[in-house]
Amino acid sequence: MAEALFYISLILVAYVYAGYPLAAAALGLVRSRPVRKEPQLPAVTVVIAAYNEEEAIGATVANKLALDYPAELLDILVISDGSTDHTDEIVAGCGSGRVRLLRQEPRAGKTSALNRAIPRARGEIIVFSDANSLYAPDAVRRLVANFADGTVGYVTGRMIYANPDGTPIGQGCSAYMRYENALRAMETRIGSVVGVDGGIDAVRTTLYRPMAADQLPDFVLPLAVVSQGYRVVYEPEALLWESALKEARDEYRMRVRVSLRSLWGLYDMRHLLVPWRRSLFAWQLWSHKVLRYLCFVFLAVAYLANLLLWGKGHGYQAFFVLQNVAYLSALAMPLLESGGAGCRALTFARYFVLLNVAAAHAFGKFLRGEKQVIWTPRKG
Repeated sequence: MAEALFYISLILVAYVYAGYPLAAAALGLVRSRPVRKEPQLPAVTVVIAAYNEEEAIGATVANKLALDYPAELLDILVISDGSTDHTDEIVAGCGSGRVRLLRQEPRAGKTSALNRAIPRARGEIIVFSDANSLYAPDAVRRLVANFADGTVGYVTGRMIYANPDGTPIGQGCSAYMRYENALRAMETRIGSVVGVDGGIDAVRTTLYRPMAADQLPDFVLPLAVVSQGYRVVYEPEALLWESALKEARDEYRMRVRVSLRSLWGLYDMRHLLVPWRRSLFAWQLWSHKVLRYLCFVFLAVAYLANLLLWGKGHGYQAFFVLQNVAYLSALAMPLLESGGAGCRALTFARYFVLLNVAAAHAFGKFLRGEKQVIWTPRKG
């Protein structure tokens, strides 16, 4: 029994992080669905939800005003979610008739802010930007070219975490994002991506559906677009830069929040997990999200089963020692770094442990019925 649990758990961990991407890549070779992109210039509204973003909002709005896109076809709608700093004054004082400011009072969270802002959007396409997202000049052009394909309903761009100080947690975060972006490219070839960035996304205005205040818009809205029969695709040439978090505790809190809201999103959109409706996407959703969020279970079972198998041979003993060294090194990483003994492999191991502990924490909250509607935005 212990042997079966040990090997099944290892196989599941390997499947989540390597088997599924390889299977998606292989499927893309025999069942590719290229996106028929063409240059086009639909009217676009950039929507930015902001809460106490006085440090970043000015540069973000200026960045959007300077985009390489006809000024008469692009407007910016900032909704301030009960900000108590100078966010509103900065937006109101930007000096452009293309920028509008809405205020949500009292504070009710990003999802409620978007629900309030979208009916006031003028564009055929809505682009969602974080309050600290800086786009490449041609980012919107790159996004909207995908909508020339009538099957495409939602497009996500490529986030690049700026990590100028080289903090280890920033390196782990950047490596994780590169992995996710590679996976999105594979998923686009076979149909739709499962997860998006949130800081550089675009949707046909007609496909937006109001969401509950506790739902994660970056996750639930793309799933709603898939439910309506449209594709969600990845555009790697639409670039944005955001600052990576520098402190592990900040990254951990963000991962717990995102994981918890994603678990509720999976629950709310559970009809997409039924395999006989959209079998390919259901397989992707199970593989990329459900099993990913449950990976902490497989890791724990593998560890405990390995312990029970200690007396069954040197191979099991060596693997158990290896697991302990990996986990202890990840936990001791801050001390190793301060002593100059850090390395790239341990940085990634630490981030891998952080992700899975955060998923376990979020899963516990999910089982207790906890939800999170309001939070303090991430700061780089």
